Amino acid sequence: MSAIYWMMLVFFLWILHGIRNISHRICSESTTMATPPGSEGFPFIGETLHFMAAINSSKGFYNFVQLRRLRYGSCFRTNIFVETHVFVSSTESAKAILNNDLGKFTKRYIRSIGELVGHHSLLCASRHTHKHIRSKLTNLFSTTSLSMFIKQFDELIVKTLRGWETKGTVIVLDEALKITFKAMCKTLMSLDCEDEELEMLEKDVGCVCEAMLAFPLKFPWTRFYKGLQGRERFMKTLEKIINKRRENPQEIHEDFLQHLLTEDDETRPDDQNPSSLSDEQIKDNILTMIIAGQDTTASAITWMVKYLDENVDVLQKLRKEHLAPAKNAWNHSNLTLDDLNHMSYASKVVKETLRMASIVPWFPRLALEDCEIQGYKIKRGWNVNVDSRSIHHDPTFIAFGAGGRTCLGMNMAKAMMLVFLHRLITTYRWEVIDSDTSVEKWALFARLRSGCPIQVTRVRPNSAAS
Repeated sequence: MSAIYWMMLVFFLWILHGIRNISHRICSESTTMATPPGSEGFPFIGETLHFMAAINSSKGFYNFVQLRRLRYGSCFRTNIFVETHVFVSSTESAKAILNNDLGKFTKRYIRSIGELVGHHSLLCASRHTHKHIRSKLTNLFSTTSLSMFIKQFDELIVKTLRGWETKGTVIVLDEALKITFKAMCKTLMSLDCEDEELEMLEKDVGCVCEAMLAFPLKFPWTRFYKGLQGRERFMKTLEKIINKRRENPQEIHEDFLQHLLTEDDETRPDDQNPSSLSDEQIKDNILTMIIAGQDTTASAITWMVKYLDENVDVLQKLRKEHLAPAKNAWNHSNLTLDDLNHMSYASKVVKETLRMASIVPWFPRLALEDCEIQGYKIKRGWNVNVDSRSIHHDPTFIAFGAGGRTCLGMNMAKAMMLVFLHRLITTYRWEVIDSDTSVEKWALFARLRSGCPIQVTRVRPNSAAS
């Protein structure tokens, strides 16, 4: 089956190459400015097979980028999926691309991601549509909403950690994925653990995430097809929830979905008002926010636990900050946004975790016009990727992007990490029992393949800060 898959992949890429518009390449031959160094790879398929091989390795797909950056420098080009991709790791160029003051770039993910999250997703929207959708989603990330979310998340963390002591070995990634998924579904759609939809949605979102980097072949046995099926099931479940709420308007739901639906009903007396979000836009962005809030945050939490296990001095300093007598109020009540704002050293730990792990290894953009980067000519229609992992080796920090497309959930993600960190270090001591740093295959966001298994011991009140 594997051989058939690769043969079909090569054939499909050959067909795409045959219909590809090459006018920009022809026109550029008369210019004197050079294009970035790099390799177009094999005829027709470029370096796609090398990229797919990296995805399927224990080093992860970023290894494909890293090897070429070492060979060609901070700006290079390659050919993936019959499209030219340029990778940039210069801090100055990265800021210019992400800030996009001149409107030369728009966001663009590879085809598989676009089809899985939906073309109405904030991740895939054009510059104008993105601004409109973003304005409708900002309520979820307001100070008031974040304060309510922190209380809910803290309660969920405390309840979850109580059961760790009897588990023997705890797989941090698995636990973090469950916690963050429940938290996002609670705040977005008021779904609780006892709701039957929750388990189904979790499986469907898992199928979508596993297919993000798959080649977009829609055959029943392919990872991509299974991801699309998961997306379809998710959308049907969400549509049922929306229809049920519209059929029973007397029911009160204080969540983000209800906010969007209420705003939709109030601002759209007919179906022609472009100021409201369509059901398709609402559904695509609910899915997007669940994926972004669950997958990236759970991965970051896992790396944080691993890094702290390897840096005992940092962990000890954290314990002193969080277990000092003056901080006892943090341990006997629900945490608040103000509490998190006073966790100065923990905030530094969170930031350093995000810098070292670089959960999102690059930020994809599409050149809307011919332009210049680092003295090289970039052609209209090329994919330009900001290599954040490489940039994080210097003091620049762009874990959440920059400019008009800075991650909306930035403060929510940091809040989840801080709440988890505080409750973990004040409840348990732990030891990582598998130090393997290999990353999970086919994962869009950097995940530890081992999941970071730990053994925990409950902290004694009299020796917690020692």
